[in-house]
Amino acid sequence: MNKLPLWRFGVDAACLALALLLGALGLLDAYGASPNFMLAAAGGILAGLALAWANVYFRWGTWRTVGIFALLYLLLGTPLATPREAAFGVLPTASSLRTLLAGLVFSWKDMLTVAPPVGTYGGVLIVAFFSTLLTAVLAGLVAWRLRSPYWTLIPLLAMFVLGIAFGTRDVPLPIARGVALIAVLVGWLAWRTFMSSRITGAFNGLEAGHGESRGGQQLLVRRVIAGALVLAGAGTITAAATPILAPENPRQVLRDALEPPVDLYDYPSPLTRFRKYVKTMADDTLLTVTGLPKGQRIRLAALDSYNGMVANVDPAAGGSFSPVGDASDIRSTDSAEGRETADLAIKIEDYDGVWVPAGGKLLGMDITGAREDELARSLFYSDTSESVLSSTGVRKGDSYTAKVQFPAQPTDEQLAKLDFAQLRMPELANVPAIAGAKAADFTGSARSDLERARGLEATLSGTGFFSNGTEGQVPSLSGHGAGRITSLLDADQMIGDDEQYAVAMALMAREQGMPARVVMGFYPEEYRPDQAVNLTGSDVHAWVEIAFEGEGWVAFNPTPNEDEQPTPPEQEPKSVPQPQVLQPPPPAQDEADLPPQTAPEPQEIEEEPKSFWERWGMVIKVAGISLGSLLILLSPLALIALLKLQRRKKRSGTGNRAERMSGGWQELLSYATDHRIATANGATRRENAAVLATGFPALASSVATLSQQADAANFSREQPTEEQVQKYWDEVMAHTRKMQEPLSFFRRMRVNFSPRSLIHELAAKTVITARTFKRKSRKFPWQ
Repeated sequence: MNKLPLWRFGVDAACLALALLLGALGLLDAYGASPNFMLAAAGGILAGLALAWANVYFRWGTWRTVGIFALLYLLLGTPLATPREAAFGVLPTASSLRTLLAGLVFSWKDMLTVAPPVGTYGGVLIVAFFSTLLTAVLAGLVAWRLRSPYWTLIPLLAMFVLGIAFGTRDVPLPIARGVALIAVLVGWLAWRTFMSSRITGAFNGLEAGHGESRGGQQLLVRRVIAGALVLAGAGTITAAATPILAPENPRQVLRDALEPPVDLYDYPSPLTRFRKYVKTMADDTLLTVTGLPKGQRIRLAALDSYNGMVANVDPAAGGSFSPVGDASDIRSTDSAEGRETADLAIKIEDYDGVWVPAGGKLLGMDITGAREDELARSLFYSDTSESVLSSTGVRKGDSYTAKVQFPAQPTDEQLAKLDFAQLRMPELANVPAIAGAKAADFTGSARSDLERARGLEATLSGTGFFSNGTEGQVPSLSGHGAGRITSLLDADQMIGDDEQYAVAMALMAREQGMPARVVMGFYPEEYRPDQAVNLTGSDVHAWVEIAFEGEGWVAFNPTPNEDEQPTPPEQEPKSVPQPQVLQPPPPAQDEADLPPQTAPEPQEIEEEPKSFWERWGMVIKVAGISLGSLLILLSPLALIALLKLQRRKKRSGTGNRAERMSGGWQELLSYATDHRIATANGATRRENAAVLATGFPALASSVATLSQQADAANFSREQPTEEQVQKYWDEVMAHTRKMQEPLSFFRRMRVNFSPRSLIHELAAKTVITARTFKRKSRKFPWQ
């Protein structure tokens, strides 16, 4: 193979490079269409194909090739896979070499755990560079070392599958890339097979010179028609199968199956420090912010779980917090319609904690200051809760600019037409029973989802009183455990602050089946978007968010105004002490029955068995999609087998007995064509029998006999009997089985499901039709 001209290598290399690039584009969204990714992928493909060509052309041994492969990986990998660790971006350093060696093991995990776009930190580009380099080397070696080009499909398809597995749910142009890959592979395989036949002398034709030329032309026509039919069929099947096999939910990739990269049990709820901020740090500047639009809020965390003691971020949601690869470009999966976008310049003062202040959905962070790299590497972002976490925490002196999209603020007219979103919320534990009873009372006769939510909000904010226990206010206990929420809701006068009211409304909403969560954050009393605003402890707030279908999470404010202070009881004049008289104990009272609307206890909910569909639904869906995909893939083979069966029935059962015997001979020629023994359409039966004898020497005499019997049946005055026709067909089928005896199982399957004979006959009919039309147009010119 190494004696091939360079242009042949060039054609192969171009087709292989295009196929590998189509596979590598599956990682495009994961890298955020970064130029560094394009350089790494293209560099790996070109370097790998060049190494494979050098191995074949210069006859290098295995160990020399492996050594040069390792050298290419280290030298080219420095500027292409570890540009941040390289000196001047191109020269190897101890850090870049260490990253390249460690990245062979650890970069694959980092690629799946870092939130897209993964950026260039930590050698995540190694996945793109190493995978393209390795698959390009293997594809080139297999294409130029082995006789059959079909083995080359293994590394090419492996690169395509790797791009899907390590990519994101939003893979770019999946159908277009798949059809393009099929077109490239089919075209290249047809070209390689045709060129191999011309060089090695395969596909023998007639012995005459003009017969060989005509057979080569017919073979080329068949190749062209075969390629066109395969491409058309592949495109049609892909377009038809896409809406059938496309799941309702987003597809799952490897990054969805990993364990949570951050353990939320390690981080306490920020709501436990709420009273400290609003009481002891009320006048302390926690942070300064510039660019906060009027009416918008800065959030710390969204708390969606409750255990009877504290509201917290559901620890099971740790998987939604993914490490941020490129802080300047954080990918969002939801639509930005109806959201206000702003750039918030934030400087941390007296605030410290792991929860990073930001506005809603984070699109990017430009970190400045001495801790730029440390803070950038410690960030985790959850697109679901729209909150940012730093494993090292933020502290005084940190500064950054956050580009955010604030939650939508739809009107009640818009929300009145919507239902609550169907979300899987975490189970709550130890919810006080009074929350369900009061929720039924507060919602009253409300019918729509919005009316129920507004009923909870209005009752809490309209009938409750505000106090955070500061000097000059009535006493108000801190905390939001089950006991504190019970005392709030069961009191004659509800007294508390954001901490108690927000948790109480969220618990009551969840008892009523609403998807609700508590959000803690900041918003000032006075907005100055063009100036820096100092946010103090008194600007710390908590509110409730409820999810509506199509609009997302909408904020509700159940806390009464700070002016709503309870009236202290008037002091009564001191009375003269009287002797104490022992009073009998009060009679025992029966426990009050809860209203029938009260939701069941969480323990009862947990004990409910799962339904059959909840337990096995996903398994059945995956099995159905897999079986459907398999049937779609096997449908071309089933179609070929059906067409061949109909052709055999038509030949053996249509026409007179002589024509049926001719059909038997045609069936034998069709089987020979599937065995890659090309026969000419215009040749006689004896000439074609000679071609079959060349391809199957063991059947030479018997094939000649069959050709003579077919000639005798067609040119003799006497018609063959029914027994002779049946015996002839039995001989034909016996010969087809003898043709397959020397073949392995897989080669037999390839012959049985080969479309060569069908395409050969279609091409012959096309040529005959064209010639007939040409003769008629000469005989009857219309112009």
